[in-house]
Amino acid sequence: MNYFEIVNKCLEELSYKQVNSFAELTKNDHKKIKNIVNIVNSEVCSYDNWNFKLRKTTLELPAKTSELENTIEGKIASIVIDGHVYKYFEKPEDFIMQKAPSKTYSSFNDLLLLPEFDEDKTINVIYYTSNAVKQPDGNEKAFFENEGDVSLIPEVFAEPILVYGSCMRLKSNPQHVKFSYWMSMYNTALANMRSRISIDANYTPSVKMQRY
Repeated sequence: MNYFEIVNKCLEELSYKQVNSFAELTKNDHKKIKNIVNIVNSEVCSYDNWNFKLRKTTLELPAKTSELENTIEGKIASIVIDGHVYKYFEKPEDFIMQKAPSKTYSSFNDLLLLPEFDEDKTINVIYYTSNAVKQPDGNEKAFFENEGDVSLIPEVFAEPILVYGSCMRLKSNPQHVKFSYWMSMYNTALANMRSRISIDANYTPSVKMQRY
């Protein structure tokens, strides 16, 4: 479901009047729902290292260089150079003093700190994207903005998670007649996603819904 369809589904679930076009979502309630859908989507995507957030890219490290601008839009899972995995080392000062352990990397502000090589190196990076939304052209971004934007959450789970989670967040009152139903459907969708998207049987992400 795209952004417009999710918002319209929320309107239906809340017993509000649905709209015929994205341009009609101008009322205060519409704006609240649009904002809450964004919050729920962003929170669920950022809580854990979901498989659907995994991306890979390459960086080029020039010879005799140990600092590289960090252009990775997310959290690095692993760095591989010449077939060797380099582990994160949390003391950037050791890199500056050239005392860091072998096959490690670090970071300082917007820089990646790496070993210095005599020749150019291709850095293979696997990372978890910080984005949560995909545009119709395939490009990714952090938030829903336009009608055709879709969540990075797999489609089979996106509708119940975003619709029921948004309705629950909007009303945020356990005494509401449908609150328990929304919570149950939201939690069930999350449980199903956790159990079905994990490749490794020993790895299961977890998500906690915050209430404001």
